[in-house]
Amino acid sequence: MPELPEVETIVNDLNKNVKGLKITNVWVDWKKIIRHPNYDDFVKQIKNKRILQARRRAKYILIDLSKNKTLIIHQKMSGHLLYGKWSIKDNIPKSLTPGPLKDDSQNRFIRFILYLSNGKQLGLSDLRRFAKALLVDTDKVEELKEIKELGPEPLEKDFNFNKFKEVICKKRGRIKQVLMNPSVIAGIGNIYSDEILWYSRIHPLKRTEKLKDKELKNIYSAIQKVLKMGIEAKGDSMQDYRRLSGELGSYQYKQKAYQMMGKKCPRNDGGVFERIKIGGRSAHFCPVCQKL
Repeated sequence: MPELPEVETIVNDLNKNVKGLKITNVWVDWKKIIRHPNYDDFVKQIKNKRILQARRRAKYILIDLSKNKTLIIHQKMSGHLLYGKWSIKDNIPKSLTPGPLKDDSQNRFIRFILYLSNGKQLGLSDLRRFAKALLVDTDKVEELKEIKELGPEPLEKDFNFNKFKEVICKKRGRIKQVLMNPSVIAGIGNIYSDEILWYSRIHPLKRTEKLKDKELKNIYSAIQKVLKMGIEAKGDSMQDYRRLSGELGSYQYKQKAYQMMGKKCPRNDGGVFERIKIGGRSAHFCPVCQKL
């Protein structure tokens, strides 16, 4: 699933490419992707609205439109937004844009298209069909259950060490699961939790109530470092995620721990990465520098 750096990259690219454009029409291959309102009302309400700005909350993309409307997109496991042109034949979109939009197989599962006033389109590729879109009143966004229950944003200025310590110490459990809990901290998932724990030398099974101040400070510093590195690298494209242009991000070339099972630890400490399951999710760690 695209995490904070991937969603932030998409949002930054949206603001560069589609800000100020009008939405002229909508196409979907499956109406259930529209969760609110019903499909017909969605089309009526979104047509001729101007895109004011894109922003991010956790893993949600929020596109503010004119007339007090906000389009919310959650890309889920395999979804990613793309900007280009498609023609539709037999209800199957085909890219008219040369390069990765046409050639990369991860970009061919177009489920949702917004037609724009400059002749281009905003499409959503989603292999697994888990992504969802909602259109709501802008001034009601914060009242939505899925938004209201989110924890603080880890890169906001007011998310200092004391705030981090407060939210972490309130939640008892294994640190890997707590970091991935969006009600504790917004936007961290499987990839970046593995990376954060490797950088901070913390075992993913270590319980939050047993973390010392020094360990908490190491985790806090690693959160700042790793998420910023992910954004600078334009996200991680080891799996489905692609940028708005259809191009790959590059964080997968900087990964230290995620999906490194059986490989030697970059610290050259003699450790070989192991993989365990925690709450149904994988965790990758070095048993030498991340002792339990």
